[in-house]
Amino acid sequence: MNSFSNNRNNPMKWSRRLPSALIAAAMLAAAPAAPAAAVPPNAAGRVHLEGTAVRLVYAGEAIFEGTVENGGSSLQTRTRVFQIGEKIEQVVYLFGGSDGPIRLTGRVHGSEEAFPCEADRRDRRGAGPLIVRHVSGLSRSRLNRAVYDRRGDWVVSIDPAAAVRILPAADEGGGLTFDLEAEGGEIVLRFRPRFYNKHKGLSFFEPWTYTPWKESVAGWISWFAFYDRITEQDVVDTAAAFASALKSFGYDYFQIDDGYQQIQGAPEKWLNPNAKFPRGLPFLVETITKRGLIPGIWTAASILDFPPVEDHPDWFVRDSRGQPVKGNWIGWVLDASNPVALDRMVKPLYRGLADQGWRYFKLDALRHLRYEGYNANRDYFEKKRVDPVDAFRRYVRTVREAIGPKNVLLACWGIRPELIGLVDACRIGDDGFAYAGLSQFNSWNNVVWRNDPDHIELDRDGYRSTLVTTLTGSLMMLTDKPALYATDAVEPARRTAPVLFTFPGQVYDVDPSRSALIAKADSEVSGSGPRPFDAGYTPACFLYSLEIDRPFENWLALGRTGGDFGELRLSDLGLDPAKEYYVFEFWSKKLVGCFNGFFSPGPLDPKFRSQAFIIRERKPGPQVIATNRHVTGGGPDLESVRWDGGMLTGKSRAVPGDPYTLYLTEPEGYQLDKVEADGAVVEKTDRDGRLVRATFSAESDTVFSWTVKYVRT
Repeated sequence: MNSFSNNRNNPMKWSRRLPSALIAAAMLAAAPAAPAAAVPPNAAGRVHLEGTAVRLVYAGEAIFEGTVENGGSSLQTRTRVFQIGEKIEQVVYLFGGSDGPIRLTGRVHGSEEAFPCEADRRDRRGAGPLIVRHVSGLSRSRLNRAVYDRRGDWVVSIDPAAAVRILPAADEGGGLTFDLEAEGGEIVLRFRPRFYNKHKGLSFFEPWTYTPWKESVAGWISWFAFYDRITEQDVVDTAAAFASALKSFGYDYFQIDDGYQQIQGAPEKWLNPNAKFPRGLPFLVETITKRGLIPGIWTAASILDFPPVEDHPDWFVRDSRGQPVKGNWIGWVLDASNPVALDRMVKPLYRGLADQGWRYFKLDALRHLRYEGYNANRDYFEKKRVDPVDAFRRYVRTVREAIGPKNVLLACWGIRPELIGLVDACRIGDDGFAYAGLSQFNSWNNVVWRNDPDHIELDRDGYRSTLVTTLTGSLMMLTDKPALYATDAVEPARRTAPVLFTFPGQVYDVDPSRSALIAKADSEVSGSGPRPFDAGYTPACFLYSLEIDRPFENWLALGRTGGDFGELRLSDLGLDPAKEYYVFEFWSKKLVGCFNGFFSPGPLDPKFRSQAFIIRERKPGPQVIATNRHVTGGGPDLESVRWDGGMLTGKSRAVPGDPYTLYLTEPEGYQLDKVEADGAVVEKTDRDGRLVRATFSAESDTVFSWTVKYVRT
């Protein structure tokens, strides 16, 4: 898989929508992974304790260097290594004795894929409500107690007894560094190698061999709009309506689902569609591409056509009598341990589709191939001395090799831990959008793969569904008939794309009820419905935060989907309780107020069935509170913001034809004087108390500069 995952992302493809600082970060993140030979060992590091100096070396590199202060003559240090099975934990214990609290200051050194986070679940007493945390950039949250390095799959953390702060440090070249300060009566520095691979039990997670898909994946899928009754004309009409309404907002993909093929069988039955598509699949590719969209297509691992089985029974799994077996949903079971079967049934199909120009592939029925196909016929593989999981991976590896490294591959459906490293995304639950899985598998998103909560209908839940999907950096595909895209129902979709690339703020799952059971996949023999380890329907969490970190500012977007919250403490959100913060509700475009300590979210508006708060630290002078472009309040559109004492200046990217509004403060002692723009037209300015709205219009998808001048009063 190595050659099909590295170097496959092109940051310039999405540069037209993201700030230049993010483009640079994406280029860095898309650099080649470490060569396969540089496999990080599942072993403890070497700890050096010399006087007050602490140094932890792993795989030949110093990943932590620090100094202990205020320990006095009574400072005690101990190191221990604990191992349970293949899980290794190494601790450095520092104790100040009677001399009072001690302080540890130092730096954590990681690769370009390292990020601050929480590694361990907090004690729920007094820990505040459950919140799913993600970050675009590098987190500065006060909740962080660890640094996880995805490239090396290790985590360094501080145990709860000590107070800790972890902040990104200056780039030292060749990786990322983080300043760490911890203070308490005792400090426990904890190191865990092969964290996802061993501690979380994801045996196929080898991140040094691949990088996650960095680009936004947002678009349209035909299933709930047309089911398998879709026709060629439906594709033509929907592509036109969808592109007109949403292409410029960040919706790039357009995927045809079940209903175009003659039958699920030999490659030619897929490549040459049924009578509903008289001009063939290449015509669909051309139609979609002409609209500026990326063509996507559904396929399935099932075989319902008997002639290939009759002609080549040795390509298929057989029973004790030598007869080909058949299973519910999967049909006849292709034997992926047979290279000839792959060469004749799989490679020609996916090479043919890729040659036609399809660039997004949804590969369905994989759970059925694994359960009804391979698990239920384990004895067949045992007689061949073949691991059925290895055969299963061979099938999907063949697809990946055939479509190439630069195309999206979505595994469908349910959690497929055996396919880690081969697929870009995974449909984590059953048919139909369900956001519960975004807290059940939050730590997997953009570390293991991109989570797909399934496609979104812009119905009464449209605001809520698009909100949680974009705040978690997940895959976002809409599914509506074309007429809807000419109505106001598209508004939540327009405000939630593109989807920013995020890393999780927690490398544990907020709701572990599902991910804790993934080992059960090895014994399932039916995929007829959700299993206990697939993403569920009932959410345990109602708060989703996305921290936006940019060179010019750090702020928080907080989504609420339900729950009874009389107040939300700023400290529970990772913010400084000693500071004041502006809180702006995005859907209603209202300034809730300026708060320290906590704020009251109030009831959910039945129109939106959710709330989207933009939370920014209050500055001494005028500042930007939010923009109307995106639910993050500026995540993909604000390029820069600067206050020099007399005026605010900045750069933004607007969507042509969509009025772009800056929400600004006019604090006491300042009065708005003039708003100017270069590359856009100032349409109007108005006030709502101390909140100023400046609205611009732009004719092209380019960055424009704006200046807001104030006078002192």
